[in-house]
Amino acid sequence: MSANIGCSAQPESRRAPWLSVVMPTHKGELWIDATLASLAAQDEAGMEVVLVDSSPTSATLDIARRYADRLDLRLYERKDMLPWPAKVNFAVAEARAPFVSILHQDDIWLDGRAAKIRGLIGKNPEAALFLHAAAIIDGDGRVLGALTCPLPAENMPVSKDLLIERLIVQNFVAMPAPTFRRDVFLDAGGMDEKRWYTADWDLYLKLALAGSVFYSADILAGFRIHGGSLTISGSRSIDDFRSQHEIVLDRHASRIPTERRERILRMARASIAVNVALAQAAHGEHARLVTAAIAILRLGPIGALRYLRFSRLVERVAPRLRARFAGRL
Repeated sequence: MSANIGCSAQPESRRAPWLSVVMPTHKGELWIDATLASLAAQDEAGMEVVLVDSSPTSATLDIARRYADRLDLRLYERKDMLPWPAKVNFAVAEARAPFVSILHQDDIWLDGRAAKIRGLIGKNPEAALFLHAAAIIDGDGRVLGALTCPLPAENMPVSKDLLIERLIVQNFVAMPAPTFRRDVFLDAGGMDEKRWYTADWDLYLKLALAGSVFYSADILAGFRIHGGSLTISGSRSIDDFRSQHEIVLDRHASRIPTERRERILRMARASIAVNVALAQAAHGEHARLVTAAIAILRLGPIGALRYLRFSRLVERVAPRLRARFAGRL
């Protein structure tokens, strides 16, 4: 049973939001203050926050309530709803705005993010999905690197074929980056609640077919890496981790044009091998790194270079290595 336990009275100008920020939270008391502060610091009115919390205690919600006078905040306590994709689906269903962003409890928005997104929406109101680059930050908020997308930026919509062919190789989208139309999300069936690790990747591939997609190279959010993140904790079950990737790949493989399908799928399978090897290495098991390197070499010189470009492997791995060597991960 859901319980809407916080909906503060708001000025009339804030009762018709243009953007709903949905936040799935669980034991988020370490990070949630900085996350909500980054929203409160935005220079755009007309946003609501729909926070769905499954924590066993009230600690996360207690911190969130402190922002009731600065944010149009709606809090739902759902201790029965543990999977984060399920909480996102619930929150989007409850959202009042035509556009939605997902913000996890440990990520942040950077100054100007709301204004930039509102400007893009104003120019392209029928677009299904907006993406942007993001900083990679550590537990203390220090910038370790940046995650960009291998896509043409901003002025023209991204070609659907180009987006799907590159995105199916690797999910290169930072979690706090996307903004999408609520109706398109609902029509696509929302998130697959069984995909604890790849639900976002699966969603972007579905949304890519639903309408125009625009990408901004501006760094507008911070994606936080830390020892308690889902990427680290969830990847302990390596067979499930691999299956999460393979299911999404199989689901969307037919959307690649036949004449390019085998070449793209070879890169995608090599990418899964690399992701599995890196997940195991994060837990001290390095045996699969050689297998992953061989999978990349088998793509040939051109294929390997394309894989490195599409996967953003260096951008994803280098910040984690910096954090680990500095003792922050």
